[in-house]
Amino acid sequence: MKAVVMAGGFGTRIQPLTHSRPKPMLPIMNRPMMEHTMMMLKDLGITEFIVLLYFKPEVIQDYFGDGSAFGIKITYVIPDDDYGTAGAVKFAQEHIGDENFIIISGDLVTDFDFKKLFKFHKRQDAKLSIGLTSVENPLQFGVVIANEDHVIEKFLEKPSWGEVFSDTINTGIYIIEPEILDFIPKGENFDFAKDLFPTLMEENIPLMAYNLKGYWRDVGNPQSYREVYEDILNKKVKFKLSGKKKKYPDGKLYMQGKSDIDKSVEIIGTVVLGDNVTIKKNVKLTNTIIGDNVTIGASSKIKNSVFWNDIKVNKHLLLDNGVICNHNFIDRNVTAMSGLILAENCEVGELARFDKDVIIWPDKKIEPASIVTSNLILGSKYKNSIFEDGSVYGKSNIELSCEMATKLAEAFGAQLPVFSTVIVGRDHDKNSRMIKRAFLGGLLSSGINVLDLKEIPPSALRYTLANNTQLIAGVHFKRCLNDTASSEITFFNDEAMKIHSESAKAIEKAFFNEKFRRVDYAKIGHIRESMHHLECINYLHDVIDKIDHKIVKHENFKVVLDLMHGTTTDIFPKIMNEINVENILLNSYYNEQKLSNITLLEKKSFADVSNIVKSLSYDMGIIVYPNAQKIVLIDDEGKVLSKVQALYAVLELLNLDAMNEKRRVFLPTWAPDIRHFKNLIIERGVYANFKAKKLKKYDLVATVDGNFTFTDFTYTRDAIYAGLKIMELLSTYKVELSQLVSSLESFYYQHFLVECPQRLKGKMMRKFLQYAKEKHSCSQVGVKIWEDTNDWVLMIPDQYSEHLNLYIQAVDKERGERLYKKYMKMIEKIEGE
Repeated sequence: MKAVVMAGGFGTRIQPLTHSRPKPMLPIMNRPMMEHTMMMLKDLGITEFIVLLYFKPEVIQDYFGDGSAFGIKITYVIPDDDYGTAGAVKFAQEHIGDENFIIISGDLVTDFDFKKLFKFHKRQDAKLSIGLTSVENPLQFGVVIANEDHVIEKFLEKPSWGEVFSDTINTGIYIIEPEILDFIPKGENFDFAKDLFPTLMEENIPLMAYNLKGYWRDVGNPQSYREVYEDILNKKVKFKLSGKKKKYPDGKLYMQGKSDIDKSVEIIGTVVLGDNVTIKKNVKLTNTIIGDNVTIGASSKIKNSVFWNDIKVNKHLLLDNGVICNHNFIDRNVTAMSGLILAENCEVGELARFDKDVIIWPDKKIEPASIVTSNLILGSKYKNSIFEDGSVYGKSNIELSCEMATKLAEAFGAQLPVFSTVIVGRDHDKNSRMIKRAFLGGLLSSGINVLDLKEIPPSALRYTLANNTQLIAGVHFKRCLNDTASSEITFFNDEAMKIHSESAKAIEKAFFNEKFRRVDYAKIGHIRESMHHLECINYLHDVIDKIDHKIVKHENFKVVLDLMHGTTTDIFPKIMNEINVENILLNSYYNEQKLSNITLLEKKSFADVSNIVKSLSYDMGIIVYPNAQKIVLIDDEGKVLSKVQALYAVLELLNLDAMNEKRRVFLPTWAPDIRHFKNLIIERGVYANFKAKKLKKYDLVATVDGNFTFTDFTYTRDAIYAGLKIMELLSTYKVELSQLVSSLESFYYQHFLVECPQRLKGKMMRKFLQYAKEKHSCSQVGVKIWEDTNDWVLMIPDQYSEHLNLYIQAVDKERGERLYKKYMKMIEKIEGE
């Protein structure tokens, strides 16, 4: 028998514990809960596992590998869309084979005797057997009634209390014969409880039910996570504790690795320590689980708590019933006596106090002597700030709640004159709509009028803002691409630039001090709604006027466009029809499910556009990212250009266009500079806080991420215009992208994210600057050190995460890798000092 492990859920209800890991990887006694379940099945003779992934699959793959380290064989399956529970299993059918199999969730803790379920299934000659159990609160599960012959008669998924007819629920543990998979359609969203089970019942195929005895808990929220530990320590669940056991007068200590424990430490109840744990003098631990690389300072008193990995606690911590996640620092004399959850990458200052059941979300800094009385989901780790480069990011309906949006709008409105007008727009996402509506109320209350464009690309909104003197500012709401549970609000000034850091600070100050301007009822602002028709028409006509589309058409230019279900779907197709250039459009409609997994969407888009360009001999392909700012280029041979190749191809085109008059280009400091362009004057510098006056000096402003601003049309990023401009230049100079790419010298250029605690960033910069004194260097942005004429390393501490950004350029791969090893050793040495 094989086992199919369901491990693809987002773990929304248990946030913030699942901020950076899927729920099955939450540690239980210092091992992922999924591992405990798999090892139980291994003990029963099951050694082949098919693991269904979706959310953050790399976390599970990196930990388990191919399974050989655990004495098992693992096959990973990642569906290319959300097909529901049964649909995901259907996706894995080829790996399941022709024998029966067990399905089990990776996010539960149980001590069920699965042998009894296996025997029951065989004895009943069943096609599908469902494991049942009884729970106190059945609302989050499928409620089941079975007759005396063990055949299920009634099934209701996630009922309300008014619909509950039993406390017996479906555990999500099934044994299935392979022919049952024939009842599951391929490539459709199909759920076991909602779709498959009713279908089988209609086909008179008995669903057999077996009541499993023992402990079972679906770890669905932070409280249930705590309760699992409580149940294990109180021996409500059969659970074998690993580690070397040592007895104390009032308790037992299990050591899972090498640790340093002072003789004065008091152990009460059951305490489990991972590897490399340091417990200092006069510490008292009661029923506490501690992971790897943790230091507990002197005279701390900790009970009923869980520590993950890489945590440092200074002396005199008082903690009860807490969960402390990875990479946290807690200074001395901190008190949290009831129910603190401290998510990862936080810093707690000395003398801080936490009220009962407070949850601190990731990347927060608690100032010394703070009294924290409510959940902290706003703010930033390194400064008391909610803005990142003119934008506000947060978990939709959690960090970016309606309350948050309204307060933010009130703080923003207080910086603007009464009766002035702000333009707003959003993408298609329902979260963006919700947050925008809450935001509008805050603007109106501060006496600000609103022009609401509804769904519109940021580029079209910014074009309208820049060309309408009656508008004083703009705001755009969108879903984050790489974290689909989060949203982003971006603020623009009257020049359609992202607001400067000074403006952001003024808004933040008003936000935190709640210094809002609530105007008299007669001065409340009004909303003028527009379906963006006029604004888009103006934008469309101006784009067409600026592009020499006649030459594109004359050269019989043919292009494949993939709009990735984004906001350009209402505009780009109209432009292509207007200029009458032959094109094939892909994904030119909104699809929320596809956008929920941008990595899979990218992969499919790359493959589809590449294949079409090659098959039909088109001139190029352009992939426009959903938020209408970033593009990816595919050349005429179907090759997906890297970010550096795309940048240099565009620079080469501009170089051709500048034969009679030199052009000016602005690039960020970290952009590669190994190639010289005869007709271009390239300036590199700080890529932030731009003003239109400065950008007027340049013909092109670009990054190394597929963002291009051609200033003959706009001073802001615009994927639509950039794509059309590239078509025009290719047609004008009758060159192919593949020619441009082949002419580029091969060299080494890489960007690395290197983990570095916040407290070491200043030291790291200091040491790098000391080293740079002996070499040609620059510290305009970070520290850039030239090892040779073309070989350099640039280190920039990440502003918002515990990382260093390390950029390396070298003439070839060998020298680049040598530089990487050299500087990584330097970083490790500095960290160890």
